[in-house]
Amino acid sequence: MAITENTHPTKILVAGCGKLGGRIAQALVGRAQVFGLRRDIRRIPSGVTGIAADLSRPGSLRPALPDALDVVIYCLTPSQYDEAGYRTAYVTGLRNLIDALGSRPLTRLLFISSTSVYAQHHDEWVDESSATEPRSFSGQQILAGEQLALGSGHPATVVRFSGIYGPTRTRFLEEVRQGRVAPVSPAPFSNRIHEEDAVRVVTHLTAQALNGQALAPVYLASDSEPARLDEVVAWLRRQVPCRPPAEDARQGGRAGSKRCDNRRLRESGFEFRYPNYRAGYRQVIDSLS
Repeated sequence: MAITENTHPTKILVAGCGKLGGRIAQALVGRAQVFGLRRDIRRIPSGVTGIAADLSRPGSLRPALPDALDVVIYCLTPSQYDEAGYRTAYVTGLRNLIDALGSRPLTRLLFISSTSVYAQHHDEWVDESSATEPRSFSGQQILAGEQLALGSGHPATVVRFSGIYGPTRTRFLEEVRQGRVAPVSPAPFSNRIHEEDAVRVVTHLTAQALNGQALAPVYLASDSEPARLDEVVAWLRRQVPCRPPAEDARQGGRAGSKRCDNRRLRESGFEFRYPNYRAGYRQVIDSLS
């Protein structure tokens, strides 16, 4: 990923420059001119040009957007976790941004999505061609955002992430350590991706788009080893000191039971640094020691 010939420096906008978006933006610094859009730009990473705008307020967008953008990475999380909050983050905000971009041609629009768009819960394998019939309002609004991105008139790619964990996302590990998770056996299958690999997936696809390589409309981004939740918890309990399971400890998963197939992503040339939960959580545990 470098400078485009005879035109202008490569320009990338990360719309939603929060925890994940901020790391993606920072990873792209040095390869392009990177802009990070969020309401409060005081937490924009070093090297990223901050754009103070509110995606829910169309009037703040058009005058703030840089000219001649090459790639837009849409990476929002809801400010409130009800249906209206998800609709604002994944649908309204994206529609406002697309309208503000107008007829400016993009090389690629990347929409950061979630495996919550799947409703399968009988241990099925799912991939990019599997049915997306979410029952939850969150999955429904995220799916509506996917459809909006793919129908935007810009070349677009959706990246569906499974559960992201890592040194800055330790909630599940802490729940295990505090004895608040004690899944029955056999527990549902769970799927995850280390936050470092999540960032690398987006930079990998961005580089391919800017190099003129064809991208698929959808990629499922999850590590290479779906695992039953009780297996993961038992392994973690052997690695770190943990309290005994509490009487009211959570016994099941939160996202049905499915197994995510990442073959398309791997066939694009992506190599996982943390291909399974053992490698990933070992890095997390070591980083916290």
